[in-house]
Amino acid sequence: MCHHGTPCPAPTSDARDLAVVVSSHPEQGWSLLCNGVVLFDDDGELLPDGQAVADHHTWLRPEPSLAGR
Repeated sequence: MCHHGTPCPAPTSDARDLAVVVSSHPEQGWSLLCNGVVLFDDDGELLPDGQAVADHHTWLRPEPSLAGR
């Protein structure tokens, strides 16, 4: 499906959301990736086979600064 130099991760890969955006619809909250995955703004994903994937990222928050002590 890729037509650019570096092939995108497969839709079954854990890195699937790093594929190139081929169609962006920020007003609707989603983007179509080169590997056929639909990526939603809430980090949910819809795979080409129709399987829904909930947000699977681990979000880290910055450690509190010790500079003020």
